[in-house]
Parts: sequence; structure tokens; C-alpha cells
Amino acid sequence: MELDLKKLELRNVNEKLQNLDRKTNERDFTITNPEGNHAICAGLDKEMNITIKGHVGYYCAGMNKKANITIEGNVGTGVAENMMSGKVHVKGNASQSAGATAHGGLLIIDGDASSRCGISMKGVDIIVKGSVGHMSGFMSQSGNLIVCGDAGEALGDSLYETNIYIKGNVKSLGADCVEKKMDKKHINKLKKFLKNAEIKNHKAEDFKRYGSARQLYNFKIDNNY
Repeated sequence: MELDLKKLELRNVNEKLQNLDRKTNERDFTITNPEGNHAICAGLDKEMNITIKGHVGYYCAGMNKKANITIEGNVGTGVAENMMSGKVHVKGNASQSAGATAHGGLLIIDGDASSRCGISMKGVDIIVKGSVGHMSGFMSQSGNLIVCGDAGEALGDSLYETNIYIKGNVKSLGADCVEKKMDKKHINKLKKFLKNAEIKNHKAEDFKRYGSARQLYNFKIDNNY
């Protein structure tokens, strides 16, 4: 079913997707003429397939649960913010805070992601085929951030237990983020991620793994004045 945002109000489109017609049980949608609208496909909580034909604004697919959403263009701030499950695939570039606070699911970005990609991740898996900006992975708690390109300044600052895999160069590491051993277990896991994202031009063995040194969130009596 086609949903044309030149003819329909965004509120009505989101309400239709949030309240599927039980009689028709339609689960496949195409959204046309998004024209940078904000919060498209926000708050979806059922299994469905959605393709957005064009660029979108802030918080596209925010709070997604179960839905499979493809954006054929660029996305603004906070794509897949607080996602719980499902899949969001961005065919273009992403602005800052992609996948922020997301608890689960898979976010794939074919292009580059700006600053703070994966900030405060809580279990989501994020795959960026390009590069990411500064402060990516900031305060990330769990999940996996995979970057096929380069990373900006302060990667993984104040990191908890998220694994970060970088193929390219890292401008600088944030507080408590260190390079860690890339053993067979991590290589095999990374191979699965690359396969699922249909990435064939990168080998898992060529990535470096970064994680927490675990020095910031442990109480030390010497610091108690």
C-alpha cells in the first residue's frame, strides 16, 4: 500500500501504521514524498515492512518495535532512537545520534553517520558501512557498534560493555576506552554481522576491537575525600 505524504497528513500516516487494519491485515507499505518530515514511522510495535522513498528528518523510526523499515535517502538526528527490536536500514547518510539509547534490533547505515552515533546504546547492534563522527559510542552500555570506515575523536568515551569494531582509523579514544584483543570468538561474531548486512568487501580479521578498561565505574576508596 502506498502512503503519499503530499496527500496525507503525517499524523494520519503514523496512526494508520500504529493501528493496522485487522480486516485486511496489510503489512507492506511504501511511503512516498517524505520531503524531510520528522518522526516518520515513530512508535511502531508490530511486524510490517515499510519502504520510505526519499529523505527524512529527525527521529525517523523512533521507538521502533518489530517493524522492518528501509529509508531510501538520508536521515536527520536520532534515527531509530530508543528502538526496541526490528530492523532499520538507511540507504544514505545519517545525522547525529543515530541509534541513541536503543535497546535492541539492528540499525544499518550504508553511508556515513555523524557525531554521537550509538550514544548510550543499551543492546542494539549498529552497522555503519562508512565512517562515524566524534563521541560515537559515548556511554554505550551493551550491544555492538561496527564501523567499516573511520571514527572521529573520543570514540567510546565513558564506555560500559559495548563492543566497538572499527576497520579504519580512529582519531582518538575517549576516557576509559581501550583497544582489546580480537580473538576467534569476536571474529566469528563479526563475520555474522557483516554477512547479515551483505558486506562482502571487508574481512572481519581486518577490524580492531575496542572496549571499556573498566576503570570509571568501579568505586575506589582513594577517590573518596
